Amino acid sequence: MLKYTIKRIISLIPVIIGATLIVYVILSMADGDPARIILGEDATPERVAELREEMGLNDPVLVQYGRYMLNLLHGDMGVSYRTGAPVVTEIAARLPNTIRLALVASVVSIVLAIPLGIIAAIKQNSIFDGICMVVSLIGVSMPSFWLGLLLILLFSLRLEWLPSFGADQWKCIILPSFALAVASMASVARTMRSSMLEVIRQDYIRTARSKGLSEGTVIRRHALRNAMIPTMTSIGLQTGILLSGSVLVETVFSWPGIGRLMITSIQQRDIPTVVGCIIIFAICFSIVNLIVDLLYGLVDPRMKSQYA
Repeated sequence: MLKYTIKRIISLIPVIIGATLIVYVILSMADGDPARIILGEDATPERVAELREEMGLNDPVLVQYGRYMLNLLHGDMGVSYRTGAPVVTEIAARLPNTIRLALVASVVSIVLAIPLGIIAAIKQNSIFDGICMVVSLIGVSMPSFWLGLLLILLFSLRLEWLPSFGADQWKCIILPSFALAVASMASVARTMRSSMLEVIRQDYIRTARSKGLSEGTVIRRHALRNAMIPTMTSIGLQTGILLSGSVLVETVFSWPGIGRLMITSIQQRDIPTVVGCIIIFAICFSIVNLIVDLLYGLVDPRMKSQYA
């Protein structure tokens, strides 16, 4: 298990290099001059040219990227073009908010999706099953930012129950977490239903029922554990998507997280901050998937033997 974990951590290195290189090249090709953004529109061309030379912006893109990655090895993500503050400081101040939002949304989606998927599978082809699948289809198809705007119009503007922006009180997280959780909940519920349908048709389930066990015991002790294996994969992917997909939701609800920071940085061509955010998202996504893979060994002993 330890050897497998180390190999997965090492495999994170090419993922970070590939993701950051693509983003760095794209932002370098975009319109706008970072030196002009830093100095403002009133700066003279001579001062702009001097700052570009100081920042190394006249060097080829690959040279700039290589210099950035060398600094990253020493824990230096550079300095924000917008504020002049270290990128590490800005990300560290906002990362807890993004993690909190993603975790709350993940808990909401799991708590609602798994029971709905199980009941829909047990009551296959019933009215409840049909309603769950239609709602799940709508949830998967609905953009999170559009749902967020609808929630603001209803609960903030019309009913005035919940705030539509900020993070200074616990009520502020309700709307953005629900808007973020809907698509994840729909996907996990559909995966749980299909996995449960496959499991409850197996021979050992019929054997358990023939022994006189109650339906609840059969589902909890025999069917659910095996059905959770593919569902855990879906949960892991959705949790990673919640972390990286919070960009639009954070922007709609003015949530002070990394997603909103990255959107602002893209608009102002703040390359070090954007690349730093991408690195954090890549690391979080990989860690979540690693945790899910390790949990397989707890759910299914066969997977643990494969890791060994």
